[in-house]
Amino acid sequence: MSMHIARKRFGQNFLVDRQVISDIVSAVAPKRDDCVVEIGPGLGALTDPLLQRLDHLHVVEIDRDIVARLRPRYSPQKLTIHEGDALDFDFSSLVDGSGRKLHVVGNLPYNISTPLLFHLAGFAGCVYDMHFMLQKEVVERLVAEPGTSDFGRLSVMLQYRFVMDQLLDVPPECFSPAPKVDSAVVRLIPRPPDELSARDEARFAALVSAAFAQRRKMLRNNLKGILGDSGFAQLGIAPTARAEELSVADYIRIANSLH
Repeated sequence: MSMHIARKRFGQNFLVDRQVISDIVSAVAPKRDDCVVEIGPGLGALTDPLLQRLDHLHVVEIDRDIVARLRPRYSPQKLTIHEGDALDFDFSSLVDGSGRKLHVVGNLPYNISTPLLFHLAGFAGCVYDMHFMLQKEVVERLVAEPGTSDFGRLSVMLQYRFVMDQLLDVPPECFSPAPKVDSAVVRLIPRPPDELSARDEARFAALVSAAFAQRRKMLRNNLKGILGDSGFAQLGIAPTARAEELSVADYIRIANSLH
């Protein structure tokens, strides 16, 4: 079969390092009858070893050439291909009404990783866990602690919904073509519903966006018209603080204090 040329517009960098592939599959630790969906199977680096351990696998793939390459390789009983954009995909449709939880896996294209993480956060209720290869700097932002320069809107919004761990670092030479950046694997486990204490999640999200809109400014300026000095005082939060100095819990407290 002809060689597949990685496409810039899909941000394709194919994982080729066998040890890294084996480490990721071990981290996912799929059981035979698990419901697993792989985003962007590419040339099958993870697809093949996952299928060796699974009765069935779902994949979501936007690139028609890759879909055409996958179809003859596996029987439809083993592999269900969902052709299209993962950003539009309804992940809950894979477990509808079954009470089962999804395991989501993927070597995510750099150009869509942030919007895709936000899209997937909306399906956290039907997810058991997620394992993703991402740009290392994105993973560092996901797991960042308050008070660090990596801590931002992405950290707050995803730490609110998931417990996250950086599992392994993956250098560029593990891919073909080699990207210009380091990568890392992160595990996301949804928090149970009783830990999601923001009373209005849309308000919480809007607050976090406003707080980080201009990182160098004090919160008093970024939250003008949202929270006044008396509100800061009641919550025991310094109006002169910068957005990255507050914890996720602080943002929840502020959002829940707004009427």
